[in-house]
Amino acid sequence: MFGISWIDWLVIAGYLFGITIIGVWTARRVKSTSSFFISDRKFGKIMMMFFTFGTGTHSDQAVSVSAKTYRSGASGIWYQWLWLFVTPFFWLLAPIFRRMRAITTGDYFSARYNRSVGALFAIVGMLQLMINIGVMLKGSSAMITAVSGGAINPSYAIIAMTVMFVIYGVAGGLSAAIVTDFIQGLLTIVLSFLILPFALSAVGGISGLKESIANPDVFKIVAPKEITAFYIAIISFNALVGWVTQPHSMPMSAAGKTEMEGRVGVMVGLFLKRICTIAWVLTGLCALGLYAGSKIDVDHVYGLMAHDLLPKIAPGLIGLFIASMLAAVMSSCDAFMVSSSALFTENIYRPLLVKNKSDKHYMLVGRIVAALVVVSGIFFAFRLENVIQGLELFWKISAMMAIPFWIGLFWRRATTAAAWVSTLASFAAWMFTGQIKLFGKLLWDFNATVAAKLPEFMLYDGKLSLPWQMIIYLTVGFAAGILISIVTRAPEKEKLDKFYECLRTPIAPDEPETEPFTLPEGVTATPRENLISHPNFEIPKPKMVTIVGFLAGWVAVGLLIWAFYFILNLG
Repeated sequence: MFGISWIDWLVIAGYLFGITIIGVWTARRVKSTSSFFISDRKFGKIMMMFFTFGTGTHSDQAVSVSAKTYRSGASGIWYQWLWLFVTPFFWLLAPIFRRMRAITTGDYFSARYNRSVGALFAIVGMLQLMINIGVMLKGSSAMITAVSGGAINPSYAIIAMTVMFVIYGVAGGLSAAIVTDFIQGLLTIVLSFLILPFALSAVGGISGLKESIANPDVFKIVAPKEITAFYIAIISFNALVGWVTQPHSMPMSAAGKTEMEGRVGVMVGLFLKRICTIAWVLTGLCALGLYAGSKIDVDHVYGLMAHDLLPKIAPGLIGLFIASMLAAVMSSCDAFMVSSSALFTENIYRPLLVKNKSDKHYMLVGRIVAALVVVSGIFFAFRLENVIQGLELFWKISAMMAIPFWIGLFWRRATTAAAWVSTLASFAAWMFTGQIKLFGKLLWDFNATVAAKLPEFMLYDGKLSLPWQMIIYLTVGFAAGILISIVTRAPEKEKLDKFYECLRTPIAPDEPETEPFTLPEGVTATPRENLISHPNFEIPKPKMVTIVGFLAGWVAVGLLIWAFYFILNLG
């Protein structure tokens, strides 16, 4: 039936039914908007680790990495490992999010600047998550189409996989997402490694793979043309800038009992993802060895490998593969859906549109918006040309609003006007260096008009390269933010004092829930102790646990790169 055996369908149905029941069951814990949007902050390190892994790892990433590997070789790993050099910084950033005592990252912008900037972030953040949901659904549908040999219509696949996570996500909010992500995280690991041993066997191992691929550049971690060291450095920096304003970074860092749960959960969970990325690349290389010379859609590479190899091994493996793929996408979409509804409800609807209503009213609004965000994501998925295009779009948008985040985090002089101008200026720079279309009509094309006049080192295939586009919009954004802050009136000292006191005061065990950026009664603010003594800078001196964890993260980065290099040089 639809290119899949009844045993496989039984496995898929068992997973979907079981995960939906578990997710809906957690709805009993939802008693307020706070518990719906940020859970009860009672989760420990293991649950937070799998929540981060599940939220940060989705099947479209396996699709995009294997597709890029099929095109560019082993250097395609940087389409996800662009975050590798950022990972140690999560040890530093996670406590900051937890100490905000906030529900959304929009609360940060409202507290640091004003509600208008919080609303601006809510709009940009919802756009990010709609794009991300669309990219995930697009990638997953491509995989299902390939696994079924084209028997399953991708449109039906998108709609079917959406229904389930909407049901339990709307009912149970973030608590449902965290509980189900523990199971779905385990299945995502299965998805990452299920094909690999059979794929390696089919090509004769690494040595056989090297014999079947004549071009030695395919096995280089850094490609000589597109994915160079410069490319990796700039995209990694853009990733670090943009991570803080990915809306789901707040729940990944702040849904645990204390800041240590966030630290361990985020860093360990995402290092686990980096390990899975190696499996995706090796699978893409095996596909290159098996399908070299064949005309196939690169988005179908990962699923096509499953379709061709797994049925020969044992019945039910295709069903397990599809269930694992659904787990990977559902574990991310549920968290994104809840984060989007939190942004709208807490940073636009409650403070600006409809004030002083009951908590039940705002929870209902959040659930309605959650469903609408997913519908928007589906619409984007149908309009997206390919997964790689959508992934690059997400990278860019996530960095735009991050500029006022970073300036405001460390510099007391940053102003509300600067937050607006820096964000809009970076968006304008991004649009100027790309294409501007209106109702299908092309109004501006930078590459057709300007690219030919630029130095060769700024171009790739005759177009402005992605790293240089990032340099331009980040430079414009930071410059605008700093300049406008200097020429506009400084924020109120009392407001800033309260803001920074909250950020430097650790979370106490069993600390009660408060308003965002508000210390609970009886909690004394930690004294100001900065690296730079200047009154306008807020860069606190790191504690020993911060230094040790950060250095351990870099050791893990080095070991992962060495392991990948070692594997590629086998045979």
